[in-house]
Amino acid sequence: MKRFKEKTVIVTGAGSGIGRATAIRFAQEGASVVLVGRTADSLAETAKEFPTDRTWIHTDNYMTITCDISVQSQVQEMIKRAIDKFEKIDVLVNNAGKATQGKITELTAEDWKSAIDVNLNGTFYVCQAAMPHLIATKGNIVNVSSLSGVGGDWNMAAYNAAKAGVSNLTRTLALDHGPDGVRVNAVNPSVTKTNMTSAIQDNDAKTDKFLDRCPLGRLATPEDIAAAITFLASDDASMITGVNLAVDGGVSASNGQPQF
Repeated sequence: MKRFKEKTVIVTGAGSGIGRATAIRFAQEGASVVLVGRTADSLAETAKEFPTDRTWIHTDNYMTITCDISVQSQVQEMIKRAIDKFEKIDVLVNNAGKATQGKITELTAEDWKSAIDVNLNGTFYVCQAAMPHLIATKGNIVNVSSLSGVGGDWNMAAYNAAKAGVSNLTRTLALDHGPDGVRVNAVNPSVTKTNMTSAIQDNDAKTDKFLDRCPLGRLATPEDIAAAITFLASDDASMITGVNLAVDGGVSASNGQPQF
């Protein structure tokens, strides 16, 4: 199914993990894809996995742009380059982020600032720069927040605060720009098999604790999250906006009590 044929999609953090899986899924569904990340080599590795069949021309239907989304001037230049090549933006996926661990008594001011700059400020900068173009196409935004943006975690003060900001920014943008025809949603993954969660994946005790809380009994894959993102970005979700969709195997269905 080519749900995104003749659509232009920007994916930030496209060099690995959820961003890579999402960019590949959009390409498989016919989109022209703008791969955004901090490392050119990782973006090139993502592009190698794009389809090469006759329904999606590998050499012309994508571009890679190195960009630090926490720097507003770089974001503005990135959007300009995307428009120069493809002339429009139909979908924006704000996936770039970083995990910062530590209690507030352990974090430095720089730790805090970095977490907010990348996870929250970067999302704001990209949404702001892309919004006029999304209004023109009546496009949509899918932000990658986190289950940590809905409830708290131990030892994740900065990350939790930043992702909570992303979750509520999503709701506000949906309210402000629904009348413009722009839908804005977010996915809220729990633990997903990416480099960011290696500390959990590499620790059997931590993994077991998580799986005890997860009704489906497994960690999410990047492809699981990509499927939810592409659904929210598609016309199949044309009446959905302002939603933070938990993609968590049922973790958030629990009130926190153990099984008795």
